[in-house]
Amino acid sequence: MKYFGTDGFRGVANEGLDVEHAYKIGRFVGWHYGARVGKKARVILGKDTRRSSYMFESALVAGLVASGADAYMLHVIPTPGLAYETADGGFDCGIMITASHNPYTDNGIKLVNTEGYKMEEDVLEQIESYIDGEFDVPLATGDAIGCTVDYMQGRNRYIAHLIASCGFSMQGVKVGLDCANGAASSVARPVFDAMGAETHVINNAPSGFNINVDCGSTHIERLQDFVVKNGLDVGFAYDGDADRCIAVDERGHVVDGDLIMYVCGVYLAKHGRLAKNTVVPTVMSNFGFFKALDAAGIDHVSTAVGDKNVWACMMENGYTLGGEQSGHIIFGDLEKTGDGIMTSLRVMEVLRAEREKLSELTRPVKLYPQLLINVRVQDKDAVMASEDIQAAVRRAEEFLEGNGRVLVRASGTEPLIRVLAEAPTDELCQKADAIVIDALEPYKE
Repeated sequence: MKYFGTDGFRGVANEGLDVEHAYKIGRFVGWHYGARVGKKARVILGKDTRRSSYMFESALVAGLVASGADAYMLHVIPTPGLAYETADGGFDCGIMITASHNPYTDNGIKLVNTEGYKMEEDVLEQIESYIDGEFDVPLATGDAIGCTVDYMQGRNRYIAHLIASCGFSMQGVKVGLDCANGAASSVARPVFDAMGAETHVINNAPSGFNINVDCGSTHIERLQDFVVKNGLDVGFAYDGDADRCIAVDERGHVVDGDLIMYVCGVYLAKHGRLAKNTVVPTVMSNFGFFKALDAAGIDHVSTAVGDKNVWACMMENGYTLGGEQSGHIIFGDLEKTGDGIMTSLRVMEVLRAEREKLSELTRPVKLYPQLLINVRVQDKDAVMASEDIQAAVRRAEEFLEGNGRVLVRASGTEPLIRVLAEAPTDELCQKADAIVIDALEPYKE
């Protein structure tokens, strides 16, 4: 598609993505779910804390009401909160304004359908055609013009949903939260306070310009230092729209998405709550994580990179736990998308039930060193179809004697081939990568 990618329509605010785009998206959505089918559409909107999010919110709302839709504004809320409220509140469509973990200069518009899932591609294709002027939609007039609703109670309902998912107390637990100066700032602390935790928060003062700046899940060192200096039991860092979570144990060690899936997977399996005894990671999860799952007797099914691929596999096969190393974790029995705050609550459930430190629960996982090398090539499709490259991968894995792996992927946006080796030592990673890099020589740009 021309405008919409995996994470919606993204770009530098007022360069790649501007207010005209936002207005037209609002115009199309308001008409498509309303006048086109002879009713008044109800559309719900949320945003993160970027300065430009307020501008895009105004443009979207103007487009929606001009097409006859009623626009319900949640204001600042995590992306999973928008998805939850869209489905639970029976809205026709949900629109989230965020660029997730990107710099404040970027922004994005992401749409979800009435069930809270990512919007169907055919609808996004129609939006793109409308943006490009291939057809027009009528303006509403008179009493058909839509209205705006300040829908703060929707955010409160999401907070109540998070609290209701916890059948335990956090009394006496010292928890650190890094809200990335983003959407978690308005939600995370109230949830942990309500559960009785001794809550310590950093990066919880959004300015419009400080979202993700040296903080949050992509700059975990701030939280590591905070947890150790303050003697906290555990810490959780979110990204700008709080759909991902990375944890820190009591020693200040990082607990990434793989380790979180391991801890939660083992706990759920122990209590008969892991559907089909299976976890759904992506191919980029660490080899040591896979070995630990095998040792625990838990099955795993890997998908292509991207939380949408994880969710599709979970939906199709009835699995209930999956995610990515980056901290996008999906608990399919509770929500329909990755939710950073929900993830931290599920980790807390395990800690309280097992009465062990997080460092003890992750101890069985011995993460392997990884070496990722990007190679610029003339034709990445030709590389991926090459028997020579596939043979080189087999040789590299034979060299590792079953104690490691080599993964070759094409970049989705650049003429690059990514070669990832995992092995017990850095030296073995380098040697395994070199076997494939040599085979790529004829394909280099």
